Amino acid sequence: MKTTLCKQVALLSMLLLLINQVNAKTPRASSELLLPYLLTDSLIAKTTSTIHSTAVPVTLQTPVRRFVEQYLEEHADMLETIKFNNSSRFKTIQSILVKRGIPAELLYLAVIESKLKNTATSGVGAAGIWQLMPVTARSLGLKVQGKTDERRYVYQSSVAAANYLNELYKQFDDWLLVVAAYNCGAGNVYKAIRLSGSREFWKLQRFLPTETRNHVKRFIATHFYYEEKGSLVTLTKTERNKYLASLKEIIIENTENKTEGYPAQGKIFFNWVLVVHEEGELILVARK
Repeated sequence: MKTTLCKQVALLSMLLLLINQVNAKTPRASSELLLPYLLTDSLIAKTTSTIHSTAVPVTLQTPVRRFVEQYLEEHADMLETIKFNNSSRFKTIQSILVKRGIPAELLYLAVIESKLKNTATSGVGAAGIWQLMPVTARSLGLKVQGKTDERRYVYQSSVAAANYLNELYKQFDDWLLVVAAYNCGAGNVYKAIRLSGSREFWKLQRFLPTETRNHVKRFIATHFYYEEKGSLVTLTKTERNKYLASLKEIIIENTENKTEGYPAQGKIFFNWVLVVHEEGELILVARK
């Protein structure tokens, strides 16, 4: 099992190297590359490399462009202040998410939920940085009783939120629908799917509550502010599949031009999710 896992890690490293060779425009200083979590196996594999890899940029979708531009014009200062005041908290939460197979960029969901304030409490009783309701929090293993409210603890609430996000992703296989379901409940998203006849957010959004529609768009806007580009979590499932297919075509095209030692076209392991975490570092999560 360990041998197979190591081979997968090595192959993924070669794929990233090929992406880098295709997309690099100017030489840049080498930096550490972290490929930490392969979810196809119970083992956690870690490896480092001195190459610098860059993913093909994910651009802003047309349906949300105007909303994002207006939102950032009004809230850029607020977003900058949040990051300035929570730089260590950013890293802590991202680490918790990634270790549990959640893209690091889902941190931005917490930003729009609570501005990362432990003391945040909504009018309906949601609390903490992840704005979990008491019933939901308890179902996720958090203590919400008397003077103890683990929704207000960064570590415990982030672990619970990661588990909840994993549950939602298993249902929808689409991060935008996950963000929508986090806001209004999975039942309302399924209702919108049924009424619209589509699982594409841009087609079903009008059947969602206005607050939920805007919540998803605020998430995308916040992501673009902090990352200056999108990632797989800002795409619908259809958009994501097209993006991954385009990367696969690039990899296959370049593989065919390489010498012996590179994987054959028919054996490329490509069922993965690529997450841009920090400048100079890619976090690559393989899913079944």
